[in-house]
Amino acid sequence: MVTGSDIFAADNAAAPRFKLVTLDPGHFHASLVQKFMYPDVDPVVHVYAPGGDDLQEHLKRVEGFNTRTNDPTHWREEVYTSKDYLEKMLVERAGNVVVIAGNNAQKTDYILKAVQAGFNVLADKPMVITPENFPKLEQAFKAAESKHVLLYDIMTERFEVTTELQRRLAQSKALFGELEKGSPTNPGITMESVHYFSKIVAGSPLKRPQWFFDVRQEGEVMQDVGTHLVDLVQWEAFPERALSPSDVQVLSARRWATPITREQFKRVTGADDFPEFLKGDVKDGVLQEFANGEITYRLRDVNVKVTTRWEFETAHGGDTHYSMMRGSRVNLVIRQGAAENYKPVLYVENVSLPSRGALQARVAGAMQELQKDFPGVSAHEVEATGSRSPGIWRVDVPDKYDVGHEAHFAQVTENYLGYLRAGKLPAWEVPNMLTKYATTMNAYEMSR
Repeated sequence: MVTGSDIFAADNAAAPRFKLVTLDPGHFHASLVQKFMYPDVDPVVHVYAPGGDDLQEHLKRVEGFNTRTNDPTHWREEVYTSKDYLEKMLVERAGNVVVIAGNNAQKTDYILKAVQAGFNVLADKPMVITPENFPKLEQAFKAAESKHVLLYDIMTERFEVTTELQRRLAQSKALFGELEKGSPTNPGITMESVHYFSKIVAGSPLKRPQWFFDVRQEGEVMQDVGTHLVDLVQWEAFPERALSPSDVQVLSARRWATPITREQFKRVTGADDFPEFLKGDVKDGVLQEFANGEITYRLRDVNVKVTTRWEFETAHGGDTHYSMMRGSRVNLVIRQGAAENYKPVLYVENVSLPSRGALQARVAGAMQELQKDFPGVSAHEVEATGSRSPGIWRVDVPDKYDVGHEAHFAQVTENYLGYLRAGKLPAWEVPNMLTKYATTMNAYEMSR
């Protein structure tokens, strides 16, 4: 069995290069890694778990991918269930890439033990949810380096096309100018995401595990899904540049609850009542779920504000994202509201260019550059209605680039497999992962 640095040897036509192991899959993200097949990945996946509903939901989703009419997969799940599932995985070494997406209270320990045993690890976010476990994550990255394996987290939001285009346009000096440093009350970068407890995944209503509602097991919002926004700030403001925790100063952080009724809890978990481990969070019969958070911080000299919220459900169906990068010439703004039919749309908003003609010429030049990698992308001037001036352009993205959130997991996985084939991550990825989690850990402490 091939593990560690040996996986970078030449392909063996008789055996796939990569063999996946799934460890204790408690989150639906574990199954989305397998929504599609990969050319050099073995279709046999070994699953190690304690058993129970989380495992069954995972297997059900994978089987759904195998039996769908359009582009069915052909995964074969080999399942081991027992109390010693982790030790069994480490001893059997049935694969060389461990996928970890589940209960976050155990995740940092899982990651550390897997890399110490010489496995590559593709981990769902977050890798760590409390400051006391952050040293274990640092230890895990050191172990990965010494074992010559790759530890990586699943940052799907980098693959949303409007985010990629925002990042590209922010590097256009002619159009964007320089990133404004801003202030704590008027940041250079502002991002906000809204998520929903009740949602559709892989065509079916999502059944969430009861522990998902326990912030001691799932993590509070800034340490969980807020990781995506902190990652995007780094990725867009300082592309391919290594950062360190000393580059970050958290200025303020706060958290607040979303109320969840028993009826709502039952709808998404199937449980008739709140479990004992949540009873301390229930007030007057309603669960007070700390699912909202906001931080302001300074990354190098750029002021940033990040907000993440959870609501129970929405009529329009999906999570939403807002992002503004303020430039000296234009602002780049992603909106995903009713005006955009709840699809993310990127706008270019004039700040200091002197005329419509000047803006038009620079937008045209920027679109010409984008079309080298994104054929068909264009932009048009938004009509002057109400407060919207002719100084706003909308970036038009062909439907072929709108692959949907679930497909981003395959894109992340393909990207990671590419790093495995090359035998290394980009030099900036590991320091920036550590900087990202240092930021969320500092926010955790500041919010208290």
